[in-house]
Amino acid sequence: MNAPLGRHMLLELYVCPRNILDSIPVIEKILLDVVDRIKATFVSKSFHHFSPHGVSGVVVIAESHLTIHTWPEHGYAAIDVFTCDEKIDYALVEKLIVEKFEAKKHQQQTLKRGEI
Repeated sequence: MNAPLGRHMLLELYVCPRNILDSIPVIEKILLDVVDRIKATFVSKSFHHFSPHGVSGVVVIAESHLTIHTWPEHGYAAIDVFTCDEKIDYALVEKLIVEKFEAKKHQQQTLKRGEI
């Protein structure tokens, strides 16, 4: 079997502070810091704040993307990290995101994408 074209990490973050999950500037800073720390190549970003609360966003990287959707009222965030570069350290990505979002609990699943 050939190597996959990419990896896709699904992170479920629970019991996160509302002030983090409802702030575009805070979320943007966290995700851009993660991109920098994993030595990915930043391309672009887009975020939207919902009314009355919640944020969706994407950071496009040359290696693919990081996306987020938050439910501050539930202390929950869903984050996807998709990359086509095997050198990206997913253990570091998970550690940084869990720490920076101050998640008290999390679940992670990584899928291989594009096994051709």
